Amino acid sequence: MKALIALLGALAITAQAQNVSSVEQANAALELVARDRAAVHAEFAASERECSTKFFVNNCLDKAKEKRRVDLAAIRVREVDAQHFKRADSVAKRDADLAERARKDAEEAALRAAQPPKPPHEEKAAPPAPTGPRVADREAAHEAKLKRIEQQEAAEAAKRAANVEAFEKKKAESERRQAEVARKKAENEAKAKRKAEAEAAQQPAK
Repeated sequence: MKALIALLGALAITAQAQNVSSVEQANAALELVARDRAAVHAEFAASERECSTKFFVNNCLDKAKEKRRVDLAAIRVREVDAQHFKRADSVAKRDADLAERARKDAEEAALRAAQPPKPPHEEKAAPPAPTGPRVADREAAHEAKLKRIEQQEAAEAAKRAANVEAFEKKKAESERRQAEVARKKAENEAKAKRKAEAEAAQQPAK
Protein backbone atom coordinates (compact mmCIF):
# COMPACT_ATOMS: atom_id res chain seq x y z
CA MET A 1 0.00 0.00 0.00
CA LYS A 2 2.84 2.40 0.85
CA ALA A 3 4.51 1.61 -2.49
CA LEU A 4 1.24 2.41 -4.32
CA ILE A 5 0.91 5.73 -2.48
CA ALA A 6 4.53 6.60 -3.31
CA LEU A 7 3.96 5.71 -6.97
CA LEU A 8 0.83 7.90 -7.16
CA GLY A 9 2.80 10.75 -5.61
CA ALA A 10 5.57 10.30 -8.18
CA LEU A 11 3.04 10.36 -11.02
CA ALA A 12 1.57 13.59 -9.63
CA ILE A 13 5.03 15.14 -9.52
CA THR A 14 5.63 14.00 -13.10
CA ALA A 15 2.38 15.58 -14.34
CA GLN A 16 3.35 18.86 -12.74
CA ALA A 17 6.91 18.71 -14.08
CA GLN A 18 5.98 18.56 -17.79
CA ASN A 19 5.62 22.34 -18.10
CA VAL A 20 8.93 23.16 -19.80
CA SER A 21 8.40 25.93 -22.33
CA SER A 22 11.87 27.48 -22.69
CA VAL A 23 15.51 26.45 -22.77
CA GLU A 24 16.07 28.31 -19.50
CA GLN A 25 13.33 26.27 -17.83
CA ALA A 26 14.78 23.07 -19.30
CA ASN A 27 18.25 23.89 -17.92
CA ALA A 28 16.77 24.74 -14.52
CA ALA A 29 14.79 21.47 -14.57
CA LEU A 30 17.94 19.46 -15.33
CA GLU A 31 19.79 21.18 -12.46
CA LEU A 32 16.90 20.33 -10.13
CA VAL A 33 16.94 16.74 -11.41
CA ALA A 34 20.61 16.41 -10.47
CA ARG A 35 19.95 17.78 -6.97
CA ASP A 36 16.88 15.60 -6.44
CA ARG A 37 18.70 12.47 -7.62
CA ALA A 38 21.56 13.17 -5.20
CA ALA A 39 19.02 13.69 -2.40
CA VAL A 40 17.31 10.36 -3.18
CA HIS A 41 20.63 8.50 -3.03
CA ALA A 42 21.55 10.28 0.20
CA GLU A 43 18.19 9.37 1.73
CA PHE A 44 18.66 5.73 0.70
CA ALA A 45 22.13 5.65 2.24
CA ALA A 46 20.68 6.98 5.49
CA SER A 47 17.92 4.37 5.35
CA GLU A 48 20.54 1.64 4.87
CA ARG A 49 22.34 2.75 8.03
CA GLU A 50 19.09 2.86 9.95
CA CYS A 51 18.02 -0.56 8.68
CA SER A 52 21.29 -2.13 9.85
CA THR A 53 20.26 -1.34 13.42
CA LYS A 54 16.89 -3.09 13.15
CA PHE A 55 16.08 -6.74 13.67
CA PHE A 56 14.26 -7.22 10.34
CA VAL A 57 17.07 -5.84 8.19
CA ASN A 58 15.95 -7.26 4.85
CA ASN A 59 12.37 -6.06 5.16
CA CYS A 60 13.57 -2.56 6.03
CA LEU A 61 16.01 -2.53 3.08
CA ASP A 62 13.31 -3.72 0.66
CA LYS A 63 11.07 -0.81 1.63
CA ALA A 64 13.94 1.67 1.24
CA LYS A 65 14.83 0.27 -2.19
CA GLU A 66 11.22 0.49 -3.39
CA LYS A 67 10.97 4.11 -2.29
CA ARG A 68 14.25 4.91 -4.07
CA ARG A 69 13.03 3.19 -7.25
CA VAL A 70 9.77 5.15 -7.33
CA ASP A 71 11.53 8.47 -6.61
CA LEU A 72 14.17 7.89 -9.31
CA ALA A 73 11.50 6.94 -11.86
CA ALA A 74 9.68 10.24 -11.27
CA ILE A 75 12.95 12.17 -11.55
CA ARG A 76 13.84 10.38 -14.80
CA VAL A 77 10.55 11.44 -16.41
CA ARG A 78 11.31 15.08 -15.61
CA GLU A 79 14.83 14.68 -17.00
CA VAL A 80 13.59 13.15 -20.28
CA ASP A 81 11.01 15.93 -20.69
CA ALA A 82 13.64 18.68 -20.29
CA GLN A 83 16.13 16.94 -22.60
CA HIS A 84 13.46 16.43 -25.26
CA PHE A 85 12.54 20.13 -25.18
CA LYS A 86 16.18 21.17 -25.60
CA ARG A 87 16.67 18.84 -28.58
CA ALA A 88 13.44 20.05 -30.21
CA ASP A 89 14.45 23.68 -29.65
CA SER A 90 17.85 23.05 -31.23
CA VAL A 91 16.26 21.47 -34.32
CA ALA A 92 13.76 24.34 -34.59
CA LYS A 93 16.57 26.90 -34.51
CA ARG A 94 18.48 25.05 -37.23
CA ASP A 95 15.33 24.92 -39.36
CA ALA A 96 14.75 28.65 -38.81
CA ASP A 97 18.33 29.43 -39.88
CA LEU A 98 17.92 27.34 -43.02
CA ALA A 99 14.62 29.05 -43.86
CA GLU A 100 16.19 32.49 -43.35
CA ARG A 101 19.07 31.64 -45.70
CA ALA A 102 16.61 30.38 -48.31
CA ARG A 103 14.58 33.58 -48.02
CA LYS A 104 17.65 35.75 -48.53
CA ASP A 105 18.68 33.69 -51.57
CA ALA A 106 15.18 34.15 -53.04
CA GLU A 107 15.30 37.91 -52.42
CA GLU A 108 18.70 38.20 -54.12
CA ALA A 109 17.46 36.20 -57.11
CA ALA A 110 14.38 38.43 -57.38
CA LEU A 111 16.55 41.57 -57.29
CA ARG A 112 18.78 40.21 -60.04
CA ALA A 113 15.76 39.34 -62.17
CA ALA A 114 14.30 42.83 -61.69
CA GLN A 115 17.42 44.61 -62.95
CA PRO A 116 17.03 46.08 -66.51
CA PRO A 117 18.84 44.27 -69.32
CA LYS A 118 22.17 45.69 -70.40
CA PRO A 119 22.41 47.66 -73.69
CA PRO A 120 22.98 45.53 -76.81
CA HIS A 121 26.35 47.06 -77.60
CA GLU A 122 27.81 45.96 -74.30
CA GLU A 123 29.56 42.67 -74.15
CA LYS A 124 27.53 40.00 -72.53
CA ALA A 125 29.15 39.20 -69.26
CA ALA A 126 29.63 35.63 -68.31
CA PRO A 127 27.14 34.39 -65.75
CA PRO A 128 28.52 34.58 -62.23
CA ALA A 129 29.83 31.34 -60.88
CA PRO A 130 27.72 29.87 -58.14
CA THR A 131 29.01 31.00 -54.77
CA GLY A 132 27.46 28.25 -52.74
CA PRO A 133 25.18 25.19 -52.77
CA ARG A 134 21.64 25.52 -54.05
CA VAL A 135 18.73 25.67 -51.60
CA ALA A 136 17.68 22.13 -52.48
CA ASP A 137 21.22 20.88 -51.83
CA ARG A 138 21.32 22.67 -48.47
CA GLU A 139 17.96 21.22 -47.51
CA ALA A 140 19.11 17.72 -48.42
CA ALA A 141 22.32 18.21 -46.45
CA HIS A 142 20.32 19.52 -43.50
CA GLU A 143 17.98 16.50 -43.58
CA ALA A 144 20.96 14.14 -43.72
CA LYS A 145 22.55 15.96 -40.76
CA LEU A 146 19.34 15.70 -38.72
CA LYS A 147 19.16 11.99 -39.50
CA ARG A 148 22.76 11.52 -38.34
CA ILE A 149 21.99 13.43 -35.15
CA GLU A 150 18.93 11.26 -34.45
CA GLN A 151 20.93 8.08 -35.06
CA GLN A 152 23.72 9.31 -32.81
CA GLU A 153 21.24 10.22 -30.06
CA ALA A 154 19.61 6.79 -30.34
CA ALA A 155 23.00 5.08 -30.08
CA GLU A 156 23.98 7.22 -27.11
CA ALA A 157 20.65 6.55 -25.41
CA ALA A 158 21.12 2.80 -25.84
CA LYS A 159 24.66 3.07 -24.48
CA ARG A 160 23.47 5.12 -21.50
CA ALA A 161 20.72 2.60 -20.81
CA ALA A 162 23.25 -0.25 -20.87
CA ASN A 163 25.55 1.67 -18.53
CA VAL A 164 22.68 2.39 -16.14
CA GLU A 165 21.63 -1.26 -16.16
CA ALA A 166 25.19 -2.41 -15.46
CA PHE A 167 25.52 0.15 -12.69
CA GLU A 168 22.23 -0.89 -11.11
CA LYS A 169 23.24 -4.57 -11.22
CA LYS A 170 26.58 -3.78 -9.62
CA LYS A 171 24.93 -1.63 -6.99
CA ALA A 172 22.28 -4.25 -6.28
CA GLU A 173 24.99 -6.86 -5.75
CA SER A 174 26.82 -4.50 -3.40
CA GLU A 175 23.60 -3.86 -1.49
CA ARG A 176 22.94 -7.59 -1.26
CA ARG A 177 26.41 -8.17 0.19
CA GLN A 178 25.97 -5.32 2.66
CA ALA A 179 22.58 -6.69 3.71
CA GLU A 180 24.12 -10.15 4.18
CA VAL A 181 26.92 -8.70 6.32
CA ALA A 182 24.37 -6.75 8.35
CA ARG A 183 22.24 -9.86 8.79
CA LYS A 184 25.19 -11.96 9.98
CA LYS A 185 26.25 -9.16 12.30
CA ALA A 186 22.75 -9.01 13.78
CA GLU A 187 22.69 -12.80 14.17
CA ASN A 188 26.08 -12.79 15.89
CA GLU A 189 25.03 -9.98 18.20
CA ALA A 190 21.79 -11.79 19.05
CA LYS A 191 23.70 -15.03 19.67
CA ALA A 192 26.21 -13.24 21.88
CA LYS A 193 23.38 -11.56 23.78
CA ARG A 194 21.62 -14.89 24.37
CA LYS A 195 24.89 -16.46 25.54
CA ALA A 196 25.53 -13.61 27.92
CA GLU A 197 22.00 -13.87 29.30
CA ALA A 198 22.38 -17.61 29.75
CA GLU A 199 25.67 -17.16 31.59
CA ALA A 200 24.17 -14.45 33.75
CA ALA A 201 21.23 -16.69 34.57
CA GLN A 202 23.64 -19.41 35.73
CA GLN A 203 25.60 -17.12 38.07
CA PRO A 204 23.23 -17.43 41.11
CA ALA A 205 23.24 -21.23 40.76
CA LYS A 206 27.01 -21.27 41.23
